[in-house]
Amino acid sequence: MLALFCCAMRLLKVVVCMSRGGARNRSGPQPDPLSGRSDARGFSLQALPNEGFRGDVPEFPLPFPDVEGIGVRERQIWVEAWSFPQAAAWALEPWRWPVVAEYCRLKATVESNPAANASLVAQLHRFRDQIGLTPAGLKENGWAIAPVEVGPVVVSAPVEGGEVKRRLRAVNE
Repeated sequence: MLALFCCAMRLLKVVVCMSRGGARNRSGPQPDPLSGRSDARGFSLQALPNEGFRGDVPEFPLPFPDVEGIGVRERQIWVEAWSFPQAAAWALEPWRWPVVAEYCRLKATVESNPAANASLVAQLHRFRDQIGLTPAGLKENGWAIAPVEVGPVVVSAPVEGGEVKRRLRAVNE
């Protein structure tokens, strides 16, 4: 059947364009947000709060599982995940919540079985990438955790020896 189709295509001189290559996730170097080319294209990373997400944790979107103990642990992981800086971006994209919930369920499953299948552990890593919990996942999603702002260093005046002795005497008494 396929041979007949190919012969007909040749007779009709029809050219079928098949897609080849193209942009794929992680193909080639990631854009550098500090480069001039990125500036020209308007590329920049969305800054996530380094102190974590302070908003309300949404309700867990998946049904309660039948497996004993998994449901409680997955909800603990859910609450913990919503304290991460990435949750500030998830809060703006409710379509990601089921994916984050599936990550929580898979993590609870892998934790409950130390001899978990290697493919489950690999899938857990893929979920972490997808929801931005790895450095590569942060870049893929166009996110960066804001740096911690450190205040200026304050140098205090040297303390006189007498004051130190007095404090030490008070401790020894």
